[in-house]
Parts: sequence; C-alpha cells; structure tokens
Amino acid sequence: MTIRPFSPNDGQDLYEYLADPKVITFEPYEVYTKEEAVKEAARRAADESFWAVCLKTENKLIGNLYFKQQEPKEYRTWEIGFVFNRNYHNAGYATESAKRIMQYGFEKFNAHRITASCDPKNTPCCRLLERLHMRREGQFLHKAFFRTDSQGNPLWHDVYEYGILFGEWTLFKNT
Repeated sequence: MTIRPFSPNDGQDLYEYLADPKVITFEPYEVYTKEEAVKEAARRAADESFWAVCLKTENKLIGNLYFKQQEPKEYRTWEIGFVFNRNYHNAGYATESAKRIMQYGFEKFNAHRITASCDPKNTPCCRLLERLHMRREGQFLHKAFFRTDSQGNPLWHDVYEYGILFGEWTLFKNT
C-alpha cells in the first residue's frame, strides 16, 4: 500500500467506492455519478487535505484519507477521516494508512493533537479509531445532519468525538 496525493486520473477508482451507497452511508454527500467522481478526483488533486491510498503493485486507488489542520493553527490540532472501497475492507489498509498519516502529522507538522468524528452507528469506524488508540472524548446528541426527510426536515445524527495527544501517540505508535 502507498499513500500519495490524489491525481486527476483517479476518477474511475474513486467512482468505484463513492458510487456505493453502503460506503457513503455516514458521509455528508450522496452517491456520486461517474462524471462527479472524475471532477472530484481533479478537485482533490488540488486539495492538500486529501490523500489517496493505493495498492502498491498496481497503483489502484482503494480509499482515501482526509487530514487537515484545524483552526486556530497555534493549537496544532489536525482532523483525520477516511473512506475505503468496500472490496478492501477488513484487510488492514485503513488502519495502516491512518497510522502512517498520524505519524506524518505528529513528526512532520509537530501536531499536538489529532481528532476524528464518527456516527455512533458506524461501529467499524469506532473500532478503527479505538485500534488507533484514540480516546472517545465525548458524544454529541443530534449534532449534525447530512440529509433531510421528504418534507425537508433534518435527519439529525449523534457524533462521537475522538482524540489522541502527541504524548499518547508516542506510547502507542509501535503497537
């Protein structure tokens, strides 16, 4: 597996998983068309917050990481997120790539803290964050909504917030 910046040529591989309703269930967007995925790959190629996770041998995009510094910058806090092609779930790719990007954040950017959010119903994401030794720091009830019902009413969801400090990461980075 390799982690690299997105390429405008990643549209087809991106489409393979952003067009899957089960993959995007907890994401703030709807299923992508092929044309939308091609445009999104080009947009992500220009956005330093998105990283492509690829199979090393064939350079096939199998998922992506989101890693962005939060405001205020002097707090040195970064947020991590991830979405992976369902065909590559349960193979360790998300865990390994998230560990690598966290290491990059702590060592290259001198991050003080890395955070993540997820819907409590997304138990695979919760388990992954806990495998990364992130602490569940809180639960927010009805914090956000990505979709509405047929009358336009928000479909609120709860959010778990996770975090890990640099000092904690140094204790766990080799596990």
